[in-house]
Amino acid sequence: MMQYKITAPRQLRCDITLPASKSISNRALAIYTLSGGGEMPQNLSDCDDTEVMVAALIDHPATIDIGAAGTAMRFLTAILAVSEGEEHVLTGSERMQHRPIGVLVDALRFLGADITYEGQEGFPPLRIRGRKLAGGNLEIPGDISSQFISALLMIGPMLTEGLSLRLTSTAISRPYIDLTLWMMREFGAEAEWTDFETIVVRPVPYKTRPYLIENDWSAASYWYEMMALTDDDEASVRLEGLMDGSKQGDSSVRYIFSLLGVKTIFSDRKPGEPTTVTLRRTGTSVSRLEYDFVNVPDLAQTFVVTCAVMGVPFHFRGLSTLKIKETDRIEALKREMLKLGYVIHDANGSELIWDGERCEPNEDGGIDTYDDHRMALAFAPAALRRENLLINNPYVVTKSYPQYWQHLTECGFLINENK
Repeated sequence: MMQYKITAPRQLRCDITLPASKSISNRALAIYTLSGGGEMPQNLSDCDDTEVMVAALIDHPATIDIGAAGTAMRFLTAILAVSEGEEHVLTGSERMQHRPIGVLVDALRFLGADITYEGQEGFPPLRIRGRKLAGGNLEIPGDISSQFISALLMIGPMLTEGLSLRLTSTAISRPYIDLTLWMMREFGAEAEWTDFETIVVRPVPYKTRPYLIENDWSAASYWYEMMALTDDDEASVRLEGLMDGSKQGDSSVRYIFSLLGVKTIFSDRKPGEPTTVTLRRTGTSVSRLEYDFVNVPDLAQTFVVTCAVMGVPFHFRGLSTLKIKETDRIEALKREMLKLGYVIHDANGSELIWDGERCEPNEDGGIDTYDDHRMALAFAPAALRRENLLINNPYVVTKSYPQYWQHLTECGFLINENK
C-alpha cells in the first residue's frame, strides 16, 4: 500500500494555479458534443473524471470504462441515449457498479431510450443503443443526485418536443442544476425554471462557440482549510483563476470560511473574468458552526476536518447524498476522525454532529481514503496541527486535483513516501 507522510511548514506563503473546474469541464464537454463539435473548450481540467469523458467522446469505443467517474457515468448515459445509430456498453469500477443509476435510466426509458442492464438491475454496466427521442413531460425526484437532473436537462435541446422536467421533491445541490442551465444558455439553449419545481428546455439546438473554463472553487476549499488551520498569523495564499460571482456552487466556501477566520480578497472584479484571490487570516472564529450543506455536499469533508481540528463544535445537515458518493462519506468521516481523536456522531442518514467529544487518537496505520479523492484532499491539511500525518493511497487525488501533492510541496510541505 502506498502511503505519504506529511509534515507541514511553519509558515504558509504560496501562489497556486488551481486546476480547472471539473464540474464546468464535464458540462462543457457534454454540451460541446451535443452541439456537434467545433472548437474544444479551453482550459479543460486534466483530472481523471474529465479525461475519461474526453476519451469516450472522441474515441467512441464500443465499451466505455469510466472507472470511478460518477459525473461521466451520469452524463454519458444521457448523451449516448440520444446518439443516433450508436451502441455502447457503459461500465466503471467495482464501486461504480454499486452506485445506483436506476432513476436516471427509468427517466430516459420513459422518454423512449433503449437502455438495458448488463448485470444487476438498477446499476451499471449499461448497454445503450442511441436513437432520436421525442421528449415531452417528465417527473423525477429532486432529492437525488443533481447529476441525474443535469444529464436530462443537457439533452433537452436534442429532443424533438423539448423537455418539461418537474421535480416532485425539493432539489438538493440546486446550484449544480443552476450551473447546468446557465452553461446551456451560454451555448444558445433556451432553458429556465418556470416555477419553483419545473424546468422547461425548448427544442432549440446548441450553437458552437469558444468557451473558457474557470478554475475550481472545490479545489480552493483545501487552501481555505490550510489557512484556517495554520498557526502563521502572517500567512498568505494566492489562488489563480477564480471568478467573483462564480456560478460554481462551491464558491460559497468563501462565505462559510469567513466564519472560521479566513478572509477572501479579489485582486480584480471584472464580471465573468478569472482573477487572483488572496486568503488572509482574521484571527476570529465562531465558537460553534451550524450549516446545511444540501446545496454543497462536496464541501462537507473539508469542514468536518477543519472544525474538529480547530476545536469548533458543529452540526451539519443536508448530507444525505454523502452515502452514495465514491464511498459512504458519512461512515468514512466518522471512522477516520476517530483516528485523530474526535468522536463524530451521525443522525437521520443526513447529519454529522460533533459536540467536542474526544478519544485517544490512533493514527499509526494512517488515514484511509476509500478510493475517494476528497478524503485525501480534506485530511491532508490536518498536518498543520498533527505532526507526520499519514495518508494511505494518496494518488486518489488525481480524480479531481492531480497536482495537489506537487502544490503542497511547492508551499513547503514535506511529503515522504512510506512503502
